[in-house]
Amino acid sequence: MSEKILAAPVDDLARRFGAMIDDELFAVMELLEKASENPQQPDLDDVLPRIALTESEIEKRYPGMLLLPYRNWKQQKAAS
Repeated sequence: MSEKILAAPVDDLARRFGAMIDDELFAVMELLEKASENPQQPDLDDVLPRIALTESEIEKRYPGMLLLPYRNWKQQKAAS
């Protein structure tokens, strides 16, 4: 999935979000976060717009909660 997310055109990614369940969306966000933290990531300029788009989708699904649902998902994942 990682190569597809990082290589897909941003507008295609935006369309795919509508079909994703929350776990998939959060997994995309986690992947993008890891890619942005990788000092060897060659296309950081391509990763940042995808992060912003993913953040927007999470905020659209959870109005007023910012990224709290994603952070909770990460904590639950780490605890299991």
